[in-house]
Amino acid sequence: MSEQTFVILRDRIVAGDLAPGQPLPAERELAQEFGVNRHAVREALRRLQQARLVEVSHGGRTIVLDWRRTAGLDLAVGGAGGSGPVDLPGLEQGAWEMRACVGADAARLCALRADRSTTDAITAATDRYARSQPDLEALGAADVAWWRLIVEGSGNLAYLLAFNTLVQGALAEAGPPTATRTAELLDVAAHRQLATLIASHEPEASWRLARDLLSRSLIPSRTGERVR
Repeated sequence: MSEQTFVILRDRIVAGDLAPGQPLPAERELAQEFGVNRHAVREALRRLQQARLVEVSHGGRTIVLDWRRTAGLDLAVGGAGGSGPVDLPGLEQGAWEMRACVGADAARLCALRADRSTTDAITAATDRYARSQPDLEALGAADVAWWRLIVEGSGNLAYLLAFNTLVQGALAEAGPPTATRTAELLDVAAHRQLATLIASHEPEASWRLARDLLSRSLIPSRTGERVR
């Protein structure tokens, strides 16, 4: 019951039906509206606070926040508690663009910071990746495992947490990959070359190749060009 209450209120806030600065009805009123007990309402409000969608004012009222200024990437995976992703126009495109940016810089940092054991692991993962073709589902799973090693090798914890959010949320596979995604996954040669550049500690070349590889999965812009 608290799950349903949370999702309904969350979606109303994100859709703008509940405007920033607007107080939510009292717990008793919400319980009556949704046909649940006040404990369920209280739990839903707690989760809205965790997702930084509302705050409790000094007067005890629960005030709607401007989620575009306060919410985090957890909203992409359903907010606190993982209630399923929010339907946000442009979120999927933005997530793929973020993937390209984070992945490219993670490759650069990995080339700068990774030790021999890390680069050996990336090279071995590249071989496993190559053996996964032409099965696109297997390639997709191997691709996530391969990029995880690179992001971990970058030594950037914020990138790793963002990677986890993207994999679990907006970039979670849903159905067969698009034609652009397929082109990226099937380019085993580029994956091998990037692994070699990282192992050779060539940060700028690693960044350029990673950016090019990851940009292949971006949705074409309105002008017909890829977002770079």
